[in-house]
Amino acid sequence: MKCINKIVSILLIASCLLPALACGSPAYDMEYSRQMSSSAYMVTNGSFKEDTLTAFSSDLCVDSRSQIAMAGVDLQNSYASGLFDLNNKEIMYAENIYEQLPPASLTKIMTALVALKYGNLQDEIVVTENCKITESGAQLYGFKPGDVITLDQALNVLLIYSANDAGLIIAEHIGGDVENFSAMMNQEAKALGATNTNFCNPHGLTQENHYTTVYDLYLIFNEVITYERFREIIQLTSYTSVYKDADGNQKTIEVRNTNQYFMGNVEAPETITILGGKTGTTNAAGNCLILYVKDSAGNPYISVILRADLRENLYSDMNRLLEAAGK
Repeated sequence: MKCINKIVSILLIASCLLPALACGSPAYDMEYSRQMSSSAYMVTNGSFKEDTLTAFSSDLCVDSRSQIAMAGVDLQNSYASGLFDLNNKEIMYAENIYEQLPPASLTKIMTALVALKYGNLQDEIVVTENCKITESGAQLYGFKPGDVITLDQALNVLLIYSANDAGLIIAEHIGGDVENFSAMMNQEAKALGATNTNFCNPHGLTQENHYTTVYDLYLIFNEVITYERFREIIQLTSYTSVYKDADGNQKTIEVRNTNQYFMGNVEAPETITILGGKTGTTNAAGNCLILYVKDSAGNPYISVILRADLRENLYSDMNRLLEAAGK
């Protein structure tokens, strides 16, 4: 179903007025049901002028169905997935796209959006003791208290290397602390219509009541790719820069992209060019990936997979989606 669905549009506008959800105690929630016409936005009513509704959703893919099949596409290894045609405003494929799931490091696309909207990329940030992460297995760059980095450097390390400590550094700089920054993330999510989402941290490490959906990730990613700097960063295979430690000594940042397409370990279909994306993996979230791609005619798409069982299956399932986009 193509945009615009008037009923769902009403729900979208109403959702933007809902307060952000608090971590540990959501203020508004409803059991997911694919049969409910309102399940896309977790609201039940609204009353707004039709011209306002049309203007708000005219550039979005809107569909109340959580399952949309495509001939030849069967993603048996992934729990939730979606393929979004940005030119035609159409959801081409959907599997559990409105179900709330942990997003792992796909969280960081919202962290980047808030940073780009409210921060100055040239700001110098002094890393504090609050930016330590001790969770076993967490991806870290290893910044130390007293290190001085720019917001732009932190964003590169966040998005390319998926460093969780970079997320804390950004959160403290922009929001003052993680709680305030998470509130900013949730406010921005609701403004985009992502009302099935609640963020409790800027990095995506597992935390109670930290969740989103495939569809909400599409909404967030669709917004953040409007920022040129974000598009520049996510297409990099590697990143090198220089910062200073607490003693004023120069230190070199050298990181490689965690995206297997950019690492050269996986090839995309011949008809598809990968413009960038974000990876994510935790025990709770499984293997996750969001991509911004174009086909041979230059048409853009966003593709999302959450909770693939294995990394190799994540990329094989993603290629099945991308092959469908490229046909």
